[in-house]
Amino acid sequence: MNTKYVFVVGFMLFAMFFGAGNLIFPPSIGHESGDHFWIGILGFVITGVGLPLIAVIAGAISKGGYDESLNHISKWFSVVFMVAIFLTIGPFFAIPRTATTAYELSVLPYLSGTSSLSLLIFSVLYFVIVFLIVLKPGYLVDTIGKALTPILLITIILLVVMGIVSYLGLTPNPTAGAFLEKNAFSVGFTEGYLTMDAIAALVFSLIVINAIRGLGFTDKKDLLNGTIKSALIAASLLGVIYVSLAWIGNRVALPGALPEGQNLGTYILTFVAEDVLGGFGVFILATIVFLACLTTCVGLIVAVAEYFNKLIPKLSYKAWAAIWTLVSLVLANQGLSTIIQGSVPVLMILYPIAMTVVALVIITYFVPSPKLSMQVPVYLISVVSILAVVYRSEYFGVAALEKLPLQVLESLPLFSTQFEWIPLLVIGYIIGYILGSKQEKIVYE
Repeated sequence: MNTKYVFVVGFMLFAMFFGAGNLIFPPSIGHESGDHFWIGILGFVITGVGLPLIAVIAGAISKGGYDESLNHISKWFSVVFMVAIFLTIGPFFAIPRTATTAYELSVLPYLSGTSSLSLLIFSVLYFVIVFLIVLKPGYLVDTIGKALTPILLITIILLVVMGIVSYLGLTPNPTAGAFLEKNAFSVGFTEGYLTMDAIAALVFSLIVINAIRGLGFTDKKDLLNGTIKSALIAASLLGVIYVSLAWIGNRVALPGALPEGQNLGTYILTFVAEDVLGGFGVFILATIVFLACLTTCVGLIVAVAEYFNKLIPKLSYKAWAAIWTLVSLVLANQGLSTIIQGSVPVLMILYPIAMTVVALVIITYFVPSPKLSMQVPVYLISVVSILAVVYRSEYFGVAALEKLPLQVLESLPLFSTQFEWIPLLVIGYIIGYILGSKQEKIVYE
């Protein structure tokens, strides 16, 4: 696979991962990390860049992508897990987030303050436009997407360069938020979950494989090598942008307190755009982010509607598109901060499972293993992740802890850093391998 095609697929993968919503997390992490900036952003980059990179590459191991790999665990698990992923990166969280991010970066700078009515009016108009495009997505989305990705990238690079030049020499902001109470690496690592890129990679990997096949490369070695090179390009671009935006957030001095109801990341971006580029900079950023959010939203609704139409064909693609557009509209009116807060417990469950699946696919590729060696750790981590979220989350209150003896989770290795899934993965794999030693081994052809 020659260099030209590697860059074509690499930029395509970057465009899929780099939704405008991803812009808001690095600045807020940088702003709150203070003197712990480098260790915090390292954790974020691992989950926001490193894990998606590995997940995309691992997806190329099996000809059928993760659908085929997950079937080695069980067909019902494959369906349940993929449904959970599509709903998460679709109508429950990621799609509504595109609307609220577009609102906060494109509309809010021109209003005196946020309000439920202005968000409602904007989101209705936004999703009406989205649905009209979704009915015939191919040509328009492809055309706008190809034009917008380079423009968005150029705009962000301009903002980053001007921001770094303007704030060079300033000292870091005071440490705040979760960085005051927890390990900085752990905070950055779990904040990286909010990008949703590592779980989205389980879906995107098959798109990359099909794109490489479409270029005429069908040999397994070519597919794997092409995927690795393309993923490295996408990951490099994401990493540089995330670190740069986080650095700017770490140094910028905001004027006063955060306005009530506004997300910290969007507030930082809007302020920096105006501070370093003037009012025209805010306008350009607002326009590009709005269009980028719009095309990302359309792409996600198309993907989710097509998946559910394949899963339950009795309902047409248009019917599923209408359902998920309406659901997204309702959830978008909860506001960006509420959507992000609500996604945290779900992502805290899904991410350890997704990382376990990716690790097991890689392990079984190099070490042919029985099905039990995949089943035991996945089921074990699924249960523990759910219980850990119940134990850690304020959503469930003290009553849930009184009925379930969840304090025993504290005894798990690495539980305090939220990495308890790692030893469980190792132990579960070994137990499954021993118990299934007489089973037929999984071999990827």
